[in-house]
Amino acid sequence: MKVEFWMIGKTAFPYLIEGMAIYEKRLKRYLPLKLNILPDIKNAKNLSPVELKRKEGAQILHKLNSDDCLILLDERGKEFDSVGFSNFLEKRLQSSHKRLIFQIGGAYGFSEEVYQRANFKISLSKMTYSHQMVRLFFVEQLYRGMTIMRGEPYHNQG
Repeated sequence: MKVEFWMIGKTAFPYLIEGMAIYEKRLKRYLPLKLNILPDIKNAKNLSPVELKRKEGAQILHKLNSDDCLILLDERGKEFDSVGFSNFLEKRLQSSHKRLIFQIGGAYGFSEEVYQRANFKISLSKMTYSHQMVRLFFVEQLYRGMTIMRGEPYHNQG
């Protein structure tokens, strides 16, 4: 199964790019991960949050296939500890979907149409993080989840 991590817009923060590259390289030994950066919506500053979410949502939905499993990273999603996320991930990797897509929303989240299409919503925390920071946090957790699945020593359980 192909695993993809979709984000809206590039990040201008070198430390995030560097950190993501570290985990992206580590993940290659476990699964084929593709990072997909969807372009920022033009003139976004002139749009209301609802209109911006609608346009971002249309962009996401246009790129999806009917047999994709779409998992939204959303503050209202199900929370896991790292072992629980690893178990969730393992079940998804064994499903019949062609692609497993993890999607970070823009600054205002997702449109209602994207929520309707999503197969799952997961949350990294009850706290709110910038959609830029979530990129690094998520690829680290994806790596951690893979090492847990393999029984490797990266994750220390106390």
